[in-house]
Amino acid sequence: MRFSIIPVTPYQQNCSLIWCGATGRAALIDPGGDIERLLAVVARHDLKLDKLLLTHGHLDHVGAAGVLSERLDLPIEGPHQDDAFLLDTLPQQSQMFGFPHTEPFYPTRWLQQGDRVDVGNETLEVIHCPGHTPGHVVFFHRRNRLAFVGDVLFKGSIGRTDLARGNYEALIDSIRNRLWPLGDDVQFVPGHGMMSSFGAEREDNPFVGDRNA
Repeated sequence: MRFSIIPVTPYQQNCSLIWCGATGRAALIDPGGDIERLLAVVARHDLKLDKLLLTHGHLDHVGAAGVLSERLDLPIEGPHQDDAFLLDTLPQQSQMFGFPHTEPFYPTRWLQQGDRVDVGNETLEVIHCPGHTPGHVVFFHRRNRLAFVGDVLFKGSIGRTDLARGNYEALIDSIRNRLWPLGDDVQFVPGHGMMSSFGAEREDNPFVGDRNA
């Protein structure tokens, strides 16, 4: 599986274009905005966009998903249904944060712990990681040892838990009990900022490093 990180919106949210090298089938993970820019990258790689994948329901991660789905007749997979309340409040989120008006939508498929998502011949495992939001999911590509973690974990930090229905204890539990067991060698794409590895974060992250366990 191949991927390209495309920062979008004033929040510089990391939308990830992922694709199967054998088939040219692709998906966008967390298309938060800047639709024409996203489609230009898809076209530049000569890919067939098959679906949209969402880690959670915050506006900077989902803002373009409804429009893209309608325009291109694309299914949306994710997040977990516990984030339905966030998708319901997209108009209020857009007004609060100064984004273009965004209509509520629902995914074609809500995702659960243990589900799988196919992109061409590639398969992503779904890991439910509540805490930043109750319905947050992570997408894990086992063969490439690569995880797309949204706002669960960052290089040197963790996701906020002071937003609606955030839960600090649940977030720490998700990281330590659902992400760390995947292996220290796993590289991850966070929702914002630079990539890192689980091993590096276990070593140095002041919130979830092993010395703070």
